[in-house]
Amino acid sequence: MKRIILALLALAVAAPLAAQVRLTGAGATFPDPVYQRWFAHYAKRHDVRINYQPLGSGAGIRQFVRGTVDFGASDGPMSDAEIAELGGNVIHLPTVIGAVAVTYNLPGLDGAPLKLDGALIAEIFLGRITRWNDPRIAAANPGVTLPAADVVVVHRSDGSGTTFVFTDYLAKVSPAWAEQVGSRTAVRWPVGLGGRGNEGVTAQVKQLTGSIGYVELAFAVANQLPAAEVKNKSGRFVAPDVASVSAAAATTSLSPGSDLRVSITDPDGSDAYPIASFTWLLVRRRWNDPARSAAMKGFLEWMTTPEAQEMGHALGYAPLPAPVAAIVRNEVAGLR
Repeated sequence: MKRIILALLALAVAAPLAAQVRLTGAGATFPDPVYQRWFAHYAKRHDVRINYQPLGSGAGIRQFVRGTVDFGASDGPMSDAEIAELGGNVIHLPTVIGAVAVTYNLPGLDGAPLKLDGALIAEIFLGRITRWNDPRIAAANPGVTLPAADVVVVHRSDGSGTTFVFTDYLAKVSPAWAEQVGSRTAVRWPVGLGGRGNEGVTAQVKQLTGSIGYVELAFAVANQLPAAEVKNKSGRFVAPDVASVSAAAATTSLSPGSDLRVSITDPDGSDAYPIASFTWLLVRRRWNDPARSAAMKGFLEWMTTPEAQEMGHALGYAPLPAPVAAIVRNEVAGLR
């Protein structure tokens, strides 16, 4: 009898553990703040545990292609060649929309935001503008006293979707950048210091007076670093925030069946912030494990709900436009 009771107790304890599904993912640091909040919140309501490692978009794509994670995450879409390695068994699902902020450590501006256009940003990161009081920066910031100090450029040292978004924008607005550097998750930087992840760039900028870098907006806000206003295609200097990022996304038209690997940098629209992007989860269309497939689909369906999207809004991410959310839900329904 004692053995029977012990056996029943063991089954009672083991049953919930056996039912629990664990999923693993890796990739972009850009959306990590909202992903961590989502995964923790979802785990409280469902018997699904999602472990996500923010290793950078390049690492996320590599691990996903190798099959060492259940899903990847990237701010730079996979190339056709990478998709071909998986036999096409992948779909890019937009999750939220974020801004890449041009952040800086420049005391003495008396609270006035630094104003930059795409050409100036490209010249700075090409190493052609080396002093903060350069006449070209001064012309964009009338009435602002700029220091006669060296410009210290900080960039990502790892493969990064944030880098892809930033260089995608610069390649559109600067022929010199497009020719000399190009747009990829990892580029050969002409000048500057490297930092790993959005966290690494944020830390470098925070510590180095006279520095300038690019990070996902949430990291600049959390570390009380300023973000430059960037001149958009309409000629307006626009600060990165939820409204201006939403305005950037509103200029893009997607229809069912569209390739969701779409760029929204340098958009039309007077209110649009020009360095914005969807960020994607990389998910298999076909799974060999029904339980894991069902768990992934359940999370992805919840991800598009107003409850989940509002969590991103609170962290500085813009929610998916309703038509895009509907397309994502339709794609998720087709996962097997």
